Amino acid sequence: MFQRRKVCRFCADKNLTISYKDVKTLRLFITETGKMTPRRISGTCAKHQRPLALEIKRARQLAMLPYAPSHF
Repeated sequence: MFQRRKVCRFCADKNLTISYKDVKTLRLFITETGKMTPRRISGTCAKHQRPLALEIKRARQLAMLPYAPSHF
């Protein structure tokens, strides 16, 4: 079976920015256990995965995103 190749959401939509302030977008890249989703699961390219991880960590530091799943 062939699976459709995942497309990077940020490459497809140039107006979409990666920011720690946009918690709604960052939540899409976090599992229900609180871990960051890997590139092969989310479909994000390497160019955008690096700043995405940085912004998720920044949002966690500012308590906008939880570290642990019990804090959702």
